[in-house]
Amino acid sequence: MEDYPLVSLITLNYNTPAITLEFLDSVAQSNYKNFEVILVDNGSTQKMDKIALENQYPWLNIIVSTENLGFTGGNNLGIEQAKGDYFLIINNDTVLGPNLIHNLLQAFKRDPLIGVVCPKILYFDEPDTIQYAGYTGIHPITSRNKTIGSGQKDKGQFNTPGFTKGAHGACMMVSREVVNTVGAFYEPFFLYYEEVDWSARILRSGFKIYYEPSVYILHKESSSTGRLSPLKTYYLTRNRILYMKRNSNAFEFFGFTLYYLFLVIPKTILVLYLKEKDSRRGEAFWNGTFDGFKIKSQTL
Repeated sequence: MEDYPLVSLITLNYNTPAITLEFLDSVAQSNYKNFEVILVDNGSTQKMDKIALENQYPWLNIIVSTENLGFTGGNNLGIEQAKGDYFLIINNDTVLGPNLIHNLLQAFKRDPLIGVVCPKILYFDEPDTIQYAGYTGIHPITSRNKTIGSGQKDKGQFNTPGFTKGAHGACMMVSREVVNTVGAFYEPFFLYYEEVDWSARILRSGFKIYYEPSVYILHKESSSTGRLSPLKTYYLTRNRILYMKRNSNAFEFFGFTLYYLFLVIPKTILVLYLKEKDSRRGEAFWNGTFDGFKIKSQTL
């Protein structure tokens, strides 16, 4: 259907069945009818009733993975099974409005080079507060960027659509053409920084990333890993370094390494060990640092 192309929603479940059911209920309210949901049960020990859920939601296809493939591998598994012309990669800890799919699709018609479209993202517990209204570019030395609007009250100040430097992993609609051209997520990231890396590859390939604020999702941030968990600390640390290995030249990576050794490490030691006295996250930081510099990476 040309005017109503098939959209494949791809989401992951990892031991959060109640949250996943809430997500599916919000999908059921969509005004857009030509869609499927690929739900990857990503190595969960809390089993879901596949047959009952697929009967309850006829547009649902549950793929069971016996191991946790992470955000990257789980979504890639979903992409492999998806039939749609567009993939809506979306967290299961989100609530989407009825017009989300339709409005995101409209953005692709504005420019044939648009390959990814993201909505405004608001916090579920504070629906008047912005989490994402676009990204700035990654700094070539610090490997940091800024989330536009983050933490600000939503008063309509970010209601102008336009191009942005990065897509948000919680909700991003991607054309099949992008995946065919660029490939899917780089699986060694496993968790965190994967959408930053994907965004960089997409932009380098000539596609554009678009921010569409006419629709939004509500995001239950960090419901799976915890806001300050050692797991999150490890992967954010390791993958920050891995991202730079893949997306910087030799001069930039040398500058980043100096910055990391003489600024990031001393500051992190001060905060985690002396201020917060959190040795578990401190250990996770050291492990992430060692693994990040040690890991071999396919560069682009």
